Amino acid sequence: MNPSTEPGGGRSSYLSFMLAGEEYAVGLLRVREIIEYRPVTRVPGMPAAVQGVINLRGSVVPVVDLAVKFGLPPRPITRWSCFVIVEVALDGQQTVLGLLTDTVREVLELGPADIEPPPAFGTRVRLEFLRGMGRHNDAFILLLDLDRLLSLEELLKLAGASEEAPPPAPSQALAAPPATEASGNG
Repeated sequence: MNPSTEPGGGRSSYLSFMLAGEEYAVGLLRVREIIEYRPVTRVPGMPAAVQGVINLRGSVVPVVDLAVKFGLPPRPITRWSCFVIVEVALDGQQTVLGLLTDTVREVLELGPADIEPPPAFGTRVRLEFLRGMGRHNDAFILLLDLDRLLSLEELLKLAGASEEAPPPAPSQALAAPPATEASGNG
């Protein structure tokens, strides 16, 4: 469809990708490039959703695993796994981040009539992280708001959540001695 023939005009391009069996999309103007998966260097003290950093032509680029950010377990890396390199506004500055995706799908052209408000329930993504639901080929695609999803405030919340979470090892160690005593081995 030609954007100029669409009533009201205003068609926008989105890059869609798969993540844990669901299709998501981000505004194409925010995407710098798509690169194949490469090893990520872990950075101590980072939240679980921030996998680490990659070297992109001499620049350090943080990598965010959106599935983990949405509360899902990490997925296995496959031959189709890749990074979508995007620009977001962090604390008023344009910052480059990598998004780990299961696979990139296609570039979509959506007009205002193709976008519905997000549902109040039923998605893994908090409503404030969604721009809407894009209707494409009899299916809906979650349109992400990158500036809210990857804001400095959200990244700091992730870091705070990982610091506040109690480590599992001490609680297991405390539970082990009573079990041993009960078995009569003590």
